[in-house]
Amino acid sequence: MPTEPSRMLRSDALHNRERILAAARETFAAHGLDVPMSAIARRSGVGAATLYRRFPTKESLVTEVFSDQLADCVAVVHEAVADPDPWRGFCAVVEKICALHAVDRGFTAAFLTAFPGAFAFERERERAEEAFAGLVRRAQAAGRLRPDFALADLTLILLANCGVATGAGGDTGPEASRRLVGYLLQAFRAEGAEPLPPPAPLGLDRLYAV
Repeated sequence: MPTEPSRMLRSDALHNRERILAAARETFAAHGLDVPMSAIARRSGVGAATLYRRFPTKESLVTEVFSDQLADCVAVVHEAVADPDPWRGFCAVVEKICALHAVDRGFTAAFLTAFPGAFAFERERERAEEAFAGLVRRAQAAGRLRPDFALADLTLILLANCGVATGAGGDTGPEASRRLVGYLLQAFRAEGAEPLPPPAPLGLDRLYAV
């Protein structure tokens, strides 16, 4: 049977871990991923040694902090793929993922970052990307989505959304994001679409570094 000191140690360790994660969520949401680990340690009220004992690298901390949001994004994509109307599903993905990203600067960067060794995070994002690619093809085959929409345009959407939401700031960010998404979805319709310049080579894993 565990002794009282050992139970207290486990309780303290769990408390410290939750404090670190809470501080990291708040800091990443407000300032993105460039915040140094030392700042997160100070905000959480724990020493740097405690932080690094729990999370040896920044990518391990980022992966833990945003695992739930990634799961939400993946669920949005799979729900949209199951919709018999591919255009409606496509619109739902863009609207819901942009809404998630508009309220959290850190998550946008995390979603667009390659994490060395974070295989589960990478695998889930790649599966969501593949599912979205299939949805794009279906919406194009149905004649609803413009034929020159490329998967790289999803990264373009997220970058634009992040810039608008961050620039607007505060409570106005999500509202500005919804307005932007409304404009974009109208532009993505196949009806009356004019040719565009070629897509930029933007992959979801090429734009940020931890």
